Amino acid sequence: MSVRVYVPLTSTSLAALVADGRLDGPLRAHAVTDALRAEWPEGDDEGWEYAALMAAGGTSAGLRGSGDLPRRFVLAADVPSVVPVPGDDPTLVDVAADVPWKNVASAHVDTSDWGPEGPDEDAELAWFATQEIRDLL
Repeated sequence: MSVRVYVPLTSTSLAALVADGRLDGPLRAHAVTDALRAEWPEGDDEGWEYAALMAAGGTSAGLRGSGDLPRRFVLAADVPSVVPVPGDDPTLVDVAADVPWKNVASAHVDTSDWGPEGPDEDAELAWFATQEIRDLL
């Protein structure tokens, strides 16, 4: 059984994924964890997945370097297993395995560049199928 993770990226790391056909592990990501379920017991699978996705979006914003596009980039992928990371974020996990292109499910990206005030952390991320990912760069 695999685990769906949401990997925060930048435009540079997304370009590397496209060029290399993989993300090298280990890496840090976000996922639905037992801690998230315990913290939000009235949630459901869809809500928990959304929480993990948006947490990854927040992390992505913090990763942006000067050469990156001013957008949040999150990759949804399936991995063999994760290890929860203790701390304040119940969605944070470590992934030991590489993420090959065949395990990528989709990308979630801001549809426009941020303004001078930075990203709107509450703005929805648009969904892109794997065949559309190359066009995001």
